[in-house]
Amino acid sequence: MKNKAFTWMGILFALGLSTQYTFAQNKKPNIILVMVDDMGYSDLGAYGSEINTPNIDKLAFEGIRFKEFYNNSICAPTRASLITGQYPHKAGVGYFDIDLGSPPYQGFLNKESLTFGEVLKTAGYNTYLSGKWHVGKDKSVWPTQRGFDQFYGILGGGANYFDAEDIPLGRPYPVSLIENNQQIHPKPNSYYFTDEVTNHAIKFISEPANQEKPFFLYLAYTAPHWPLQALPEDIAKYKGKYDLGWDALRKNRLAKLKSLGILDEKQTIAEKDAEIPEWDNLTYDEKELWKAKMEVYAAMLDRVDQGIGKLIASLKALKQDENTLIVFISDNGAPAEDVAHLGNKVGKNAGPVGTSGSFESQGKNWSFLSNSPFRSFKSFAFEGGISSPFIAWFPKKIKSGTISKGTAHLIDLAPTFYELAEAKYPETFNGVKTNQLPGKSLTGLLFDNKEIQREEGIFWERAGNRAVRKGKWKLVSIYPSYQWQLFDLDKDRGETQNVAAKNPLIVDALSNDYFKWAAANGVVDYDTIKPSAPLLPVRKSK
Repeated sequence: MKNKAFTWMGILFALGLSTQYTFAQNKKPNIILVMVDDMGYSDLGAYGSEINTPNIDKLAFEGIRFKEFYNNSICAPTRASLITGQYPHKAGVGYFDIDLGSPPYQGFLNKESLTFGEVLKTAGYNTYLSGKWHVGKDKSVWPTQRGFDQFYGILGGGANYFDAEDIPLGRPYPVSLIENNQQIHPKPNSYYFTDEVTNHAIKFISEPANQEKPFFLYLAYTAPHWPLQALPEDIAKYKGKYDLGWDALRKNRLAKLKSLGILDEKQTIAEKDAEIPEWDNLTYDEKELWKAKMEVYAAMLDRVDQGIGKLIASLKALKQDENTLIVFISDNGAPAEDVAHLGNKVGKNAGPVGTSGSFESQGKNWSFLSNSPFRSFKSFAFEGGISSPFIAWFPKKIKSGTISKGTAHLIDLAPTFYELAEAKYPETFNGVKTNQLPGKSLTGLLFDNKEIQREEGIFWERAGNRAVRKGKWKLVSIYPSYQWQLFDLDKDRGETQNVAAKNPLIVDALSNDYFKWAAANGVVDYDTIKPSAPLLPVRKSK
């Protein structure tokens, strides 16, 4: 499909110009942070998948992979933590990009929580964002007003991939697709959004005027978030690949996870959700629809991988590959959302799954495969909702082929990047006293294989779903129940055995830690702020 706004040939031309210059090796490293949207733990080849992701896998096999890396279970709170290094309530996005009437739930980043862009600019970095923002829609809090030199992408939670329409969630943004501070209007079917996100990222880092400084690039793909829409040539690669169904393919993924060393033999795997039918019990038509959904989902992730390949090639052409750290994560687990009826509201679902006229989601059935070996889905505090792959690649600095337990969280990335960039996190910024960083730098783990020293635990709260992770123990409750469940994650990351009744002292201690954290971060009882309508059509998680 020809892109009229920005072509790949144009990128190559820019690279050709820039490589005429001689660049001194920066003492400070370039940093690229890649985040994909709604991708499950086992959706990469390097984490057990049948999806073709050779470029991301290359980063994994030449770098380090974590077995345990945590997000905040859903888009906006994850991005708030990621971009600022704060827990989401502390940054102002405790629920979503919706104002629920108090500062921890105001729905946009507050001034006390500094972004990557704001901090790294003070350390001499160029700062770029290509893709999804989703932490504030008013122009005063757009990326270029929060420290990023250049921005291309969307402000909201998602968009169609072949045109600039917001996804229909009942709260439209003032603009859909913007570059820096200007709305742009590409013609429908003139581009594919995933390619544009890649192309603009490469454009930002390759412009000759930008070569005198190190750069920070936040590459925030919307793929493979619904609506499921992909290019025909990518979909064709996966025809027939999902004919076996989710039951058989999950067994294949579990076996591969073990062979890769990601899943320990002693670990439990999650039980199958009772709402997911046996593949063999579906009708022919049902199977055809479900197969089409996963073929398109895989194609969307395949296109992301192709973009990562182009990005790496660009770094090499710029002679910057050996001075660049790349980190790859996902914003939450795969979703249980059923969204076809949303498309019906705006005249979508007028074509086959994957086309610009369709509006479908992966659904709980295939997300059960994507989140293998874990329990539950996006939005929930079980491992399937909050677990992400973590890959870090830095040639000659990170030992190739390393697999670490990790047990890290989004809040740890800001102190990691600031340490590498020699950036001092200020006590005040533009006259405002800043929220100090709660995370731990991962540099010791990444470069010297030194385990993270964390005494205070890691915490979650979102829409009443609560959790604490401290050492091997995880305490969790899922709204509307406030009954704590306790799991020993060293043995039971599948969360199959609730051992709360056997360990009341541990439950009391972790519960006490949780409520202290909640008070310090402005977390309130969800029933007091609960929106009148659900945010997304998500089936319950058991």
